[in-house]
Amino acid sequence: MRLLLAQLLRYFFAFLFLLYPVHLTADVVKPALIEINVESSGQIAIEIRASIEALLTGINSRYKNTQDAPNAEEYDALRVLQADELAVQFEPFKSVFLRQIALTDHNGQRIPLQISSVDIPEPGYTKVPRISLINLTAQIPLSTQSLQWYYPLAFGDNAVRLRQVDKQKQQWHWSEWQWLRKDKTSEPFSLTEIVAKKPLHQVVTNYIVLGFEHIVPKGLDHILFILALFFFSTHLKPLLWQITMFTIAHTITLGLSMNGVLTLPANIVEPLIALSIAYAGFENILTKNLHNSRLALVFAFGLLHGMGFASVLADFGMPDDAFAIALISFNIGVELGQLAVVALAFFMLSVWLRYKSWYRKVIVIPASLLIAVTGLVWTVQRIQF
Repeated sequence: MRLLLAQLLRYFFAFLFLLYPVHLTADVVKPALIEINVESSGQIAIEIRASIEALLTGINSRYKNTQDAPNAEEYDALRVLQADELAVQFEPFKSVFLRQIALTDHNGQRIPLQISSVDIPEPGYTKVPRISLINLTAQIPLSTQSLQWYYPLAFGDNAVRLRQVDKQKQQWHWSEWQWLRKDKTSEPFSLTEIVAKKPLHQVVTNYIVLGFEHIVPKGLDHILFILALFFFSTHLKPLLWQITMFTIAHTITLGLSMNGVLTLPANIVEPLIALSIAYAGFENILTKNLHNSRLALVFAFGLLHGMGFASVLADFGMPDDAFAIALISFNIGVELGQLAVVALAFFMLSVWLRYKSWYRKVIVIPASLLIAVTGLVWTVQRIQF
């Protein structure tokens, strides 16, 4: 039995140290957003919102931490360049970019694309990826029945949708978003009829998966915060109270942010989220009893995390005709991700060890200290002076 417990302890702390990043200044590469506008005249305008820094360095979504990439220093150097300086760096890459992406018609024929302009914002808050706008143009015959889009895995994940535009009749029709991963080509976008809407169950599934993946494995800061709540007490009731407060709070700000009612810049939200992790970890060490003040702070921290969740949805986009359903589905995915973290910690530790006299000294305090220090380091690194 002792050997089993020792093995469980080793696995758990190995799990924590895997979460603990060596280079904490990193970010993750966001998926590119592509909007294809097709006019009744056959003129095509494509808008690609992506990180040019990531394109130039080949850092895509396979890196959970950009500092894991072999050319992370080059990436960090690019992200602080002024817009005109980055444009110079991107210029020779344009031909490579056009060769790698593809827009094909219903016969599988490749449609020639041209870059009409590139809009690069100034660095701003460099702790989050800078998103540039790459505009493409093309012309297709009026007999074209459908289009398919390809964006290579080397450039990362992407979400794409198509809009049919008739300027004379002042009509337009948006397709649903297609979220493309694992080097997949999009499903055909029909040009001969109003683009069919995705079945409701597919919208629900896509956004549940998006919400879950934002926690596990991509949401390291949210994982650490949930673990800090878990380590506060060995009893179920305090954990449920904290999770409930956190869930209600982030649901409120997620909804308000996505409806444009509440917004805060990332240079405020990101450091405060990191600070919430540090506070929760240190309070685990300093107190054993659940007070209303702890619940109030967990609620306040949940409001901040909700705005962090909203940034993911804003990047991915929302279906115009199923906004509420997509929002609820994303939130369900987030909750499932949180429950997965709690369940893993529970079955690795609490089932076996929570009644041991040394549980707090050997497990709770070291783990909470690790979480707290991580939060403090992140706080300092996310503050841009």
